[in-house]
Formats: sequence, C-alpha cells, structure tokens
Amino acid sequence: MGERRYIRPGTFDRLFNALTAGLARAGVSVWGSRILAVRGRKSGEWRTVPVNLLESGGLQYLVAPRGETEWVRNLRASGEGEIRLGARRQPFRATEMGAAEKIPILRAYLARWWFEVKRFFELSGLDAPDSELARIASRHPVFRIETTS
Repeated sequence: MGERRYIRPGTFDRLFNALTAGLARAGVSVWGSRILAVRGRKSGEWRTVPVNLLESGGLQYLVAPRGETEWVRNLRASGEGEIRLGARRQPFRATEMGAAEKIPILRAYLARWWFEVKRFFELSGLDAPDSELARIASRHPVFRIETTS
C-alpha cells in the first residue's frame, strides 16, 4: 500500500468540493470531475465524494492526491464502486497499482490537474523527474478501474 499519509481538507477545499459535487450530481463535469460512490467498509452504506477521473491510454484511473482518505480505505475493502455523473452510474472493479507502475499515471494526472492538486504533491514542479515521482508515489494511492455491467 505505501506510506500512510492524509491531508485533511480545509474550509476552501470543502466549499470547492461541495460545489464540484453539486455540479456532478446535476450532470455537469468540471474538468473531468465525477462522483465516486463506494460502500463504507464498516456501515455498508454508500459514501460519495467528488473525484477527478483520469482517462489515459484507453483506461480509467482514480488518484488520491490527499493520500489515505476514507474513500481509499473503503475502496480497498470493497474492491468496487460506481462513478456517477448526473443520473449515469458506471459500476466498476478497482485494482490498486504498485509504486513503480504509478509513475506514468501520476504524471498524466498532474499534467491535467496540476493547478488544483500541486499543493498535495511534494515535487519540484510539473516537470519533476521520475525519481521525484518514485519518491512520493507511495503517498498517493492509485486505482485502475474497469467497468462492470
């Protein structure tokens, strides 16, 4: 899994997430945003959170810029969930990726959302070498998701 690290959202983050989630529930994606729905590992109830869905090389990925979040723990426990946008529901199975295979995915994620997430990644910049990405990879869980019916 990697180094346990979690960055708690501040007031601005909570407001931004609420706005983004509201738009996604209404069917409006802001720069790739979606609603991740995953069952709680203890309660079994659906838990939702806005996420940035990365599509790269014909595959889809979820990256946790804040680290070991509740959605990460729940997804590890259940191995499945839904990606939602408006009324659309996309059930999926998730596979957590190892540190070495994360590097190109983290690079693609950062290229797309650097302006939004750079403060969560301890990097010299967007063009950080692979060695820097390898150093921080264990702090940022990445899941490849495969659509199910």
